[in-house]
Amino acid sequence: MNIVVLGGGAWGTAVALAAAQHPAGHTVTLWLRDAAQATATEQARCNQRYLPDIALPPALRIASGAPDALLARAQLVVLGTPVAALRATLHTIAPQLSARGADAPPVVWLCKGLEQPPEGHLSPGLLPHEIQQSVAPALPCGVLSGPSFAQEVARQQPTALVAASAHAPVRQRLLEAFHANALRVYANDDVTGVEVGGAVKNVLAIATGVCDGLQLGLNARAALITRGLAEMTRLGLALGGRAETFRGLSGIGDLVLTATGGLSRNRTVGLMLAEDQPLPAILQSLGHVAEGVYCARAVVQRAAALGVEMPLSAAVVRLLDGQCSARELVHGLLSRDPARE
Repeated sequence: MNIVVLGGGAWGTAVALAAAQHPAGHTVTLWLRDAAQATATEQARCNQRYLPDIALPPALRIASGAPDALLARAQLVVLGTPVAALRATLHTIAPQLSARGADAPPVVWLCKGLEQPPEGHLSPGLLPHEIQQSVAPALPCGVLSGPSFAQEVARQQPTALVAASAHAPVRQRLLEAFHANALRVYANDDVTGVEVGGAVKNVLAIATGVCDGLQLGLNARAALITRGLAEMTRLGLALGGRAETFRGLSGIGDLVLTATGGLSRNRTVGLMLAEDQPLPAILQSLGHVAEGVYCARAVVQRAAALGVEMPLSAAVVRLLDGQCSARELVHGLLSRDPARE
């Protein structure tokens, strides 16, 4: 299979690496927007910026410049961009791919979050598949998600992912591209549920990082994760997702990993906020995108528009906006009136 991965961040690189090591012998190209980074990656045979300790396999090709020739031959296109860049990327590639008609390859994205609406815009933020429906509705699309740190996938440590799409051929293409060796891929047709899980778990991981940073204990962490899962599920059901999705890999699985794992960027943000470090300095020190920071407000706004209560996520937004300290956040949550589970 000819696979093109657009985006040379940590996750895009890890996914390209996994595909290049598949026993089926796929032809895999990792396309980087930054020509200088592409040259450096090719010369070093590693992504020094995002995965500096992991060698790229000889079969993985590195490219930059106009991706037209790559897209003309691609049988699967994987978008490794953040949510904020998904709309522009789809705008760029959709005309060429749509021109291929029935031969158009599936397009799948790796990003997790909601698109932040423009300042002053009244419409709520969109999930990735909703962005795709507004930009390129004719393309066969899907999402690859689930509990996964890029470093562990790149090192071929055991990982389970979810291939979600409304189209059975897209799900099958993803299984053929990635399911092998230490990487297991499970098919799912609940795209909404999978994407809500991927978005909300990042916001909740910030809250869990605050909890751990303040040394509130394991009891508090367990309560926060459990109540966070309830929030996630409420929003997902209101948007049309299925309850069982949130009990699976892209729900509780991704939430537990991101909320407790030492490699979690969003959890790290929470840990540093608990130390009263300013958010701009935190983000600068990370060097990577922490999607929970950028989509928290959109998550809460989308929930409010649907009448869905999400107190943990709303508290994270107040903290990120500087409206309260980490300790004030905790006090506010503990002061809530008792309620049924």
